[in-house]
Amino acid sequence: MTEITPGFTGQTVITTFEMTPGTAADLMEALQSAYHEFIRHQPGFLGAGLHMNDAQTRIANYSKWQRREDFQAMLRTPEMRERNRVIAELCSRFEPVMYEVSEVF
Repeated sequence: MTEITPGFTGQTVITTFEMTPGTAADLMEALQSAYHEFIRHQPGFLGAGLHMNDAQTRIANYSKWQRREDFQAMLRTPEMRERNRVIAELCSRFEPVMYEVSEVF
C-alpha cells in the first residue's frame, strides 16, 4: 500500500481524468491494465492508487516514484505513449501534476 509520509524525497504525481459515466469503466480498466502490465515494472516506481468519484465523471490517480526522471522516462516509452493515446480517447482530458509532500496529518 502506498503511504504518504513526511520527509518523502521522491516524486509524487497526482493525475486527474475527466470522463462521462459511459466511458468510466473502460477508462478504469485501461488504467488498471497499464499499472498491472507495465507501469509497476518500471524503474523507480514505488506505488499508486486509483480512485473514482460516485458520479463516475472523474478518476484521480496518486503515484509515487523514486525520482522525477523515473516518471518522465516511463511516459516517454513507446508502450506508454500508445497506452496514453487510448486513454486520451476515453476521457475528455487528463492532467498529471508533480507534487512534493508538504505535510501529513
